[in-house]
Amino acid sequence: MSPLELARHIVAFLAPALAVAALVALGARLVLPPGARPRSAWLAFVLNFAAGGATLAAGLWFFGHDGKMATYAALVLAVASMQWLAGRAWRT
Repeated sequence: MSPLELARHIVAFLAPALAVAALVALGARLVLPPGARPRSAWLAFVLNFAAGGATLAAGLWFFGHDGKMATYAALVLAVASMQWLAGRAWRT
């Protein structure tokens, strides 16, 4: 496998985490009340992406291959939980 193919595989593997992290971070600015929003949308995006990437990697390790619906469900749950933590929503 060439380095270009490896990079393409990694980008394709992390694409769902990138999309969900971006949508949740941007959507939180519109939906959540001001007290439950993270201070920085970029920080929320980075934390969401890290949680999503770790979840996808855990799903790959657990199931032996990627693309399982259980992994994608865990991805949504992990990113939503990270957004909740980043916005300190338990305080509101």
